Amino acid sequence: MPKKKKGKRLNGKKQDNKRELQFKEDGQEYGQVIKALGNKRFTVQGMDGKERLGITRGSMSYRKKIWINVGDYVLIGLRDYQDNKCDIMAKYTADEARNLKAYGELPNEAKINEDSSFNENDDMGCPFEFGDPSDEEDNTEVDKLTEDNSSDFKINLDDI
Repeated sequence: MPKKKKGKRLNGKKQDNKRELQFKEDGQEYGQVIKALGNKRFTVQGMDGKERLGITRGSMSYRKKIWINVGDYVLIGLRDYQDNKCDIMAKYTADEARNLKAYGELPNEAKINEDSSFNENDDMGCPFEFGDPSDEEDNTEVDKLTEDNSSDFKINLDDI
């Protein structure tokens, strides 16, 4: 009787997601992804305050297929000859970023996974204001004013 086959994705791969936390070295810096540009390129805000074009390293993109999203913390390798470009060396998960913050590597102002949470006070760029039903009394006064002003502005459609 033949052996039962496992799925192709599970053959030979470990399911261990724990890895050693990678700290920055000389010529490296921590950064946060601001914008995805496509073709494995990202706009990265470094912790030194500079905004750079980050390019995903080949070993991250071809074999491992690591997905980098806006708001993720990454380890970037600085270039000596190009100050406005950098290489993305590693991506930190939310737990790893919290550990870096606890170790003092990331500043205390760093926001980790706060973009995905719902914030009721943020208007998200909406130009409308939604009020309480008690605000309807104020709207009736505005309607009365517009009715009075509408009689002043009579438009004859034949003139148009």
